Amino acid sequence: MSAETGHGGGFTDPAFTISIALAAGLFCQALAHHLRLPGIVLLLAAGAILGPDGLNIVRPELLDGTLQSLVGFAVAVILFEGGMNLNIRRLKRESNSIRQLITTGAIVTAIGGTLAAKWIMGWDWRLSILFGTLVIVTGPTVITPLLRRIKLSPKLSTVLEAEGVLIDPIGAIIAVVALEVAIQPSGSEVASGFLAVAGRLGLGAGLGLAGGFFLAYLLRPKWLIPEGMHNTFTLAWVLALFHVSNALLPESGIATVTVAGLVVGNVRSDSLHELMEFKEQLTMMLIALLFVLLSANVRLDDIKELGMPGLMTVLALMLIVRPINILVGTIRSDLTFREKSFMAWMAPRGIVAAAVASFFEVTLTAAGIEGGRALTAMVFLVIAVTVLVQGLTGGVVAQVLGVRRPPRNGYAILGTLDLGLVIGKILRDAGQSVLFLDSNADGIKSAQDQGFKVVFGNALEERILQRAQLDSFDASVSVTPNESVNLLFSTKASEEFKIPKNYVGLHFHKGHITNEMVEKAHGTVLFGQERDIDLWSLRVNRGSATPEKWLLTTMGEVVLYDNSTKLTGSENDMLPLVRHRKSEVVPVNNKMNFQEGDEVTFLIFEDNRKSAEEWLRAHGWTRPSSVTEAKGQPTP
Repeated sequence: MSAETGHGGGFTDPAFTISIALAAGLFCQALAHHLRLPGIVLLLAAGAILGPDGLNIVRPELLDGTLQSLVGFAVAVILFEGGMNLNIRRLKRESNSIRQLITTGAIVTAIGGTLAAKWIMGWDWRLSILFGTLVIVTGPTVITPLLRRIKLSPKLSTVLEAEGVLIDPIGAIIAVVALEVAIQPSGSEVASGFLAVAGRLGLGAGLGLAGGFFLAYLLRPKWLIPEGMHNTFTLAWVLALFHVSNALLPESGIATVTVAGLVVGNVRSDSLHELMEFKEQLTMMLIALLFVLLSANVRLDDIKELGMPGLMTVLALMLIVRPINILVGTIRSDLTFREKSFMAWMAPRGIVAAAVASFFEVTLTAAGIEGGRALTAMVFLVIAVTVLVQGLTGGVVAQVLGVRRPPRNGYAILGTLDLGLVIGKILRDAGQSVLFLDSNADGIKSAQDQGFKVVFGNALEERILQRAQLDSFDASVSVTPNESVNLLFSTKASEEFKIPKNYVGLHFHKGHITNEMVEKAHGTVLFGQERDIDLWSLRVNRGSATPEKWLLTTMGEVVLYDNSTKLTGSENDMLPLVRHRKSEVVPVNNKMNFQEGDEVTFLIFEDNRKSAEEWLRAHGWTRPSSVTEAKGQPTP
């Protein structure tokens, strides 16, 4: 098959349009990351440049009905992924604020948007109401990346992300029902509109719950779905749920997949973390494709015709409607004035608003109703201005209002070997926050079962580290079977995320990574020297290694490691893990000094316990209980 060339050098093959839009979109996403700009800003620009008003390379009109099918496919996946990212426990804590924002707040936005379009743009009531319903949505595709970059307090992040995900199906369904009423504005249609909204949301919630729980049940055991099929199986199931729901009641599928995602994301299964990683990648690809296609479908002349009234309408949404929305939608919530002020500033629109607006244009044109192109242009202007202004100023506003996360704290641990889990437990018991990263699903599940926060995925990938919010930690520990990976992770943590303390596990007798290489990467050697990490993890797993505290009673300062001395002649007898000094808890490393009064948690190999204890006592160490007994005090 050959591609034909058409007017302006654009190829007339629809596949060419899709492939160029996808390639350009992903390039823009990568460029936006390096420029630290919201990706949608560059995607909108790419659509304008490559579209019919620019180079005429991307030509959405060639896709005909295929574009709407692509939009439906993408919206289903995006909202399913958005639902998966929501944590039900956090939602329950902030349920009052979230419930008010997606109900009362949605009504306020619809009314405010309608009045702004009527009074400022001078549109008729029908077109104004459609615009008001279209701008209800905010959208996870924009708000979630912004929240990761701005680093807000957990409570504020939860409310904003939940609003972005849950308001999309509600707003989209309200908008579609409003469109149906606008096309046939009879009294009966208006009266049934409210029932139509409730019916679509009800069907979506019911089918989403049933489908989500059934899918989670299928994914939970490893043996039921063959290994390697979990991601594609879930994708097929999501699309089936979306279209079955739409077949039963048009436009209810958007609510179905959101609820299904919420269910699947909160039911533990062995494949959950791998699934979330796959959906995140797929979502990024679909956003890149759709924004280029949809923005190319908007004519620049239509946006220019909006003129100053169009810009004033957007400003009214940002500076008047949104603050009223937050004022009304957060009554009786425990959000502070500063948090509410930030929320009043942050409401960028995303892919769902763009997708529904494009659908409106097609439907209105087919019904012979004027204004569809102006409506689409207005929505894209709202998207462009809100994303650009709020995306670029969000960090500054959060800093001024004091709603960013507190200073760095806690440990990010790479590797869920049994040895790493022991270190994490000691640090957590000492009051430190601990997060585990690993690409091993079994290890992640084990850490999660022990109550640790986890992030599944390749910890050398930027997006995984961003999802882990690595820049909120003040220390990293890398204790995987691969010392090269340990060093690379430490280097990324130090150089890219400015983590000041990094502890690197090196393997005994492998010798690929030297102490000098670790020091050059701004790290220190975990356990003080090379160790047989695999062996110690195996011992922990078998229950033959026991962690216990020992107290240093020797007068003066003791250096445990130097260039010529090892901890013990038989280095497999014990393993120093963590030093406790007053309220400070630090993993043992090759730059650490010890002094009288320090406590260290050692792993003692039970088979060689006698020789380990003899060495410790000979070098001034004793069990804390022994000191207590010697002073004539009861043993705790």
